[in-house]
Amino acid sequence: MTSSLNQNRVRQSFRRGLSSYHMGATAQAKIATNLVQMLREQGAPVRFENVLEFGCGTGHLTRPLIENFDIHHLSLNDLVAEAVSGLSVLTSDRAERTDFTFGPIETVPLPIELDLIASASTVQWISDVPALMARLVARLCPGGWLAVSGFGRAQFHELRNLGSDAAAPSYHNAQDWPALLPRDVELMHVAQKPMVLQFDSAVELLRHLRKTGVNAQASQRWNRGRLREFEASYRHQFGQDGKLPLTYDPVCMIARKCR
Repeated sequence: MTSSLNQNRVRQSFRRGLSSYHMGATAQAKIATNLVQMLREQGAPVRFENVLEFGCGTGHLTRPLIENFDIHHLSLNDLVAEAVSGLSVLTSDRAERTDFTFGPIETVPLPIELDLIASASTVQWISDVPALMARLVARLCPGGWLAVSGFGRAQFHELRNLGSDAAAPSYHNAQDWPALLPRDVELMHVAQKPMVLQFDSAVELLRHLRKTGVNAQASQRWNRGRLREFEASYRHQFGQDGKLPLTYDPVCMIARKCR
């Protein structure tokens, strides 16, 4: 499981970027939309009785879930307690049928008899993904659905090739997911398709990382000289038509608990 030190760093990073995350996290917003679309394409029912979303953040996945499905009761979880204000606004028309818990999904109390557990762009922060999947699936009803997205090993490969320590602890490619799931789960569909963002400068790229909180593991300290050296190296190795590319490598997975 994720260590308390890592959890604290991740929490602090996302708390710092909470006000800018929703607008800045364009890749994560698209991934969440794609995950819901995939869930529908795999034949998920229109109505769910009890749903848990963990790592809900500012609601990039919450909104398409409640717009596409009739959810009787929704449980929302995030590591950052301050997220509740934005989530409360998003779910104001169903406040009596929504509850919130805050803290690591590995240890927080979980609802029982869930019909759907969903999460977008979160499991990369979990050190022991099989243990978490087993914990979650134990709370699914027979036939219940699991819709999760994380990131593959090409995630931020540009930064990692330049020696950055910003990587999350658990990058898994599409072919890894069968081994990450408990035996009583049927993997229905998994897809991996990288997307590349382009930035005009290293300053813009680093600002994007800070605004979205995804550099929670990073420990670099920047000065002008180091920033110039970093940008020169980045342009030399990865520059494209004057731009600096940054690769997101989303992996979306839909599964069902066996009946």
